[in-house]
Amino acid sequence: MKLLVRHQTTYRYPASAGRVAMRLKLMPADCAMQKVLEWQVTVNGEPVEGFRPNSLGEMEAIWVRHDRMDDAVIVAEGLVETYDTSGVLGPASGAVHPHYFLRDTPLTRASEAIRAMASALPQDGGMLTWLHLLCAAVRDAVAYRSGVTTSQTEAAEAFALGAGVCQDHAQIFIAGARAMGVPARYVTGYLLAQEGMALHETHAWVEAWLPDLGWVGFDPSNRVCVTDHYLRLASGLDADDAAPIRGFVTVAGDIWIDADVRIAQAEEGVEERQLQRQQQQCAQPSIPQACTN
Repeated sequence: MKLLVRHQTTYRYPASAGRVAMRLKLMPADCAMQKVLEWQVTVNGEPVEGFRPNSLGEMEAIWVRHDRMDDAVIVAEGLVETYDTSGVLGPASGAVHPHYFLRDTPLTRASEAIRAMASALPQDGGMLTWLHLLCAAVRDAVAYRSGVTTSQTEAAEAFALGAGVCQDHAQIFIAGARAMGVPARYVTGYLLAQEGMALHETHAWVEAWLPDLGWVGFDPSNRVCVTDHYLRLASGLDADDAAPIRGFVTVAGDIWIDADVRIAQAEEGVEERQLQRQQQQCAQPSIPQACTN
C-alpha cells in the first residue's frame, strides 16, 4: 500500500537559544519492506540537505544553527509504498555486523527476571518460533499503559512495573533476545493503526537477526510481525540511539516540545489532496509538553 505521512515536531525555548545542533533520522530509506516515492524534511520551512547513509545504511543528517532562535519546527513528510514481507527485512545493509546488536546499553540491560522469562521459553521449534514466543511473552508480562514510564525508563524497570508503552515492550524484547545470544535492534517509524485507533506519534518495534533470514521485524505491543502498515525510519541499540531527533542546545530553562504525526493510506490519483488535508489538520494547535533533557 501507499502511506502518506506528516510528522511535525516543534521545539520552543524559554529564552532565545544561542546554538542548536540536531541529528535527524527522519528520512526513510528503500528496503525490502518499502520504497520511498516522495519525501522531504524541513526546519523552519527550509529544506534540510545533506542526508547521507550512515554505517547502518540508513539516512541521517546534522542540522546546525549558530545564531539565536526562539523555536525550531521540524517537518518530515512524504509518500512511501510499503510491502508485506511477513516481517522479513533480509540481509544487513551498511558496514555494521549484526553481532554489534548483542551489545547491552543501560536502557536494554536484562535483569534476572527478564533472563528467566527468556530462558523459560521452549526452543525446540527453532529460533524463529522462539522469537514469536518472546514477542507474546513480553506483551503478556507488560500491559500497555501510558504515563507509568518515561523515555529514560530502563527495560528492567518497566518489566518489574508490569506496564509501559511500545518503547518499553521493544527494549524488554531486545534485552531478552540479547540475553539468549540473538542480535536485536530497536526500530523507530510509523504505524497505520486500525480504523478507529488514531496514533499521533512515532511507533517503536524490534528487528532480530536470524542467519537464514536476516533481520525480521516484531512488534511486541501488537503481538505481530511487521506488515505493510509499518513505515521504517531508523534503528539503533536502544530508543536513544534510534531516536528520529536528537539535539543539543545552549539555553537556560526547560525546553517545550510539541510533536504530532499524521498517517493515512493514499488512494491512487489523490495523494496531493490527501496530503494537503493532513497538513491542514496538523495546523490545529495542540498542547506542548515540557522537556528538561
